Amino acid sequence: MRPRAVALVWGAAVTAVLILAPLALRDRLPDPLATHWGSSGSVPDGSTSFTAHVVTTSALWVVPWLLLVVFAGRAGARRGTRVTWWGLLFGLGALLLGAAASTLSVNLDAPGWRAAELPGWHVPLVILGLIVAGTAAGYLGRGPRDEPSPGEQAPPRLRLGPGQRAVWVSRIVNPWLAALTLCALAVIVVTTALTVSGVSGVSGVAGVGAALPAFVIVLVVGLATMALTVKVIDEKVVIGFGPFGRPARTIPLAKVESAWAEELRPSEVGGWGFRGLPGNAAIMLRGGECLVLRYRSGGRLAISIDDAERGASLINTLIAERVTS
Repeated sequence: MRPRAVALVWGAAVTAVLILAPLALRDRLPDPLATHWGSSGSVPDGSTSFTAHVVTTSALWVVPWLLLVVFAGRAGARRGTRVTWWGLLFGLGALLLGAAASTLSVNLDAPGWRAAELPGWHVPLVILGLIVAGTAAGYLGRGPRDEPSPGEQAPPRLRLGPGQRAVWVSRIVNPWLAALTLCALAVIVVTTALTVSGVSGVSGVAGVGAALPAFVIVLVVGLATMALTVKVIDEKVVIGFGPFGRPARTIPLAKVESAWAEELRPSEVGGWGFRGLPGNAAIMLRGGECLVLRYRSGGRLAISIDDAERGASLINTLIAERVTS
């Protein structure tokens, strides 16, 4: 079957279950239903009316499902895109079905929403279902390997004179991640200053203070991913993360078979950030020009960076020198 046909059948089935299952059990469910369990553990701390729960749960699935149907035509483009598309289609469906089943089961025959306690094993089981369904669908829908790109078929070379050495350095910054990181830093500084000055009890400040750990996580992740520096120097490729190039990953050229430049989109490598598909890892800060390294072991690494063709040319030249020396 074609991807769009599979998506329509699977999506309609998931939608039907999300709507018909709670309707079939309505006489055995409290109204409102327990729909949120906080840091207290199994005791519910939030509820939603029956109608709002059915509408919200269905919308959380229908919106991404319809988007996936619209983009089904791209599911046959590149292998990475196919893996991502199939994984999202079945992974998200499994997640919504698992969450809905968990919510209905704990509310079933409960005298009120406050009595709907959530067993500790429900959440990891739902997450496991997401991982298994998404991974299996991505693997089964991966299809044939991509045809080699022109750069992969004829890796570029850089001409160096006798005894001449060269160094290549390139750097990119994701402006959106940089802005988000600066916002998180500002919130942390202001909240900390207000807390130290004794006004943390003011309405609103206390709420932000409670969410401070989340802003710290955003700051740390943002600092590590907002910028990327790649160097080819002294028989190695050095990938530096963040505004200061730290931490850094070093790849000896002895492990690299060839390099080339290639235009890649996040959807073709599994998404934004540090992505890992079988034999096809990527560091994706923005779509567009990427430096692709093929390891002698058979795997490959794509790095979103400017001036990638010049970097690939130098890498291939240095590899050729190693072979002939």
